Amino acid sequence: MKPFLLPSLGSDMDQGKLLSWLVKPGDTVSRGQVVAVVDTAKAAVDVEIWDDGRIASLLVEPGQTIPVGTPLAMIAGPGEAIDAAAVAAATLPAKTPGVAQAAPAPAIGVSAPAASAGGTPAPVRRRISPAARKHAQDLGLDIDALPGTGPDGALTLQDVERAAQQRQHAPPPVQATPAAPGVSSAPAPALAMRRAIAATMSRSKREIPHYYLGDSVSLLRAQQWLAETNASRALPQRMLMAVLLIKAVARAGLAFPDLNGFFIDGEHRPSGRVHVGVAISLRGGGLIAPALHDAAEKTLDELMAALNDLVGRARAGSLRSSEISDPTITVTNLGERGVESVHGVIYPPQVALVGFGRIAPRVWVEDEVIRIVPAVTATLAADHRVSDGHRGALFLARIGALLQQPSQL
Repeated sequence: MKPFLLPSLGSDMDQGKLLSWLVKPGDTVSRGQVVAVVDTAKAAVDVEIWDDGRIASLLVEPGQTIPVGTPLAMIAGPGEAIDAAAVAAATLPAKTPGVAQAAPAPAIGVSAPAASAGGTPAPVRRRISPAARKHAQDLGLDIDALPGTGPDGALTLQDVERAAQQRQHAPPPVQATPAAPGVSSAPAPALAMRRAIAATMSRSKREIPHYYLGDSVSLLRAQQWLAETNASRALPQRMLMAVLLIKAVARAGLAFPDLNGFFIDGEHRPSGRVHVGVAISLRGGGLIAPALHDAAEKTLDELMAALNDLVGRARAGSLRSSEISDPTITVTNLGERGVESVHGVIYPPQVALVGFGRIAPRVWVEDEVIRIVPAVTATLAADHRVSDGHRGALFLARIGALLQQPSQL
């Protein structure tokens, strides 16, 4: 059996509150199935499981707030027997009003100190990458006190960075004062979200050597094709220009793997698939950027339906954990807000972000003919550890070229 850990649902998440279980011990589960709902600083997220098997035991009660990497449940693999006694010992006890509950049983597979001949526990060596150990020492952090999210609880460089952010952004201690009757002393959700966003953006600007490029792109052909396509459609089936922009970025991402992927533990990890994170402003304030999975492979109609669904669920606070955790490149479109261009900050551990401003009439020269065309400013924020201005310029040029052939998208 192996533990099912609370995943990191974005680089700005260090803990989550378990709202509910959607499974019980003994249930058969399959990869991608939603098994729990967890509240983060930004949304209530449906958490998916990543292995086939059966639920052997649940280790966390709804209502508990736990750090990323905490075992939530124990999973028995296909064909693996479940020890009934172990399940009974590890499964959550029923709550009895006024009675304190015992702590959950230790997660199976997590090493415990072995007793020596004299009965004294023998020390267990903590699994930690050399880079993470050195970084923790440089920051003065106690590695034994830090939770690890790597394999078998190993401490990674990201775990050390997360702990450093928590210490850096922790509010100064203040004398506690009783809250007024009926008034909660907990921070407002909007404030918690702003803190989470600030922590992520601070980390991004501190760690990532950004470079920025911009280019004006004619949307004359795209706008004409979109008008012709939508003319014969009912309103609910019409497409938006945003879908063409997202598809062009996704197709360009396939051709430029150095701008589509992640930078983790000191190395670039390109992605063979393009999951476009779409920046969505929430009605209550704040921002979230969940993924449109396999955006390069979807048709424009499929992408439009997926975008509508994603925006609706994001604003309703109902997203899946995979949508939060695995965008490979992010697109932010502030054209509807009236800005000419946007120069974004990369969401770590991603390595690039594409921004689009408003579509506006501009003087354009093509084939030695001067005309007025609808155009947009496309910008790129990219990680200089992985790519350079030459590659970034080619990437933006590819996006522009793709938008000149909208029927091919």
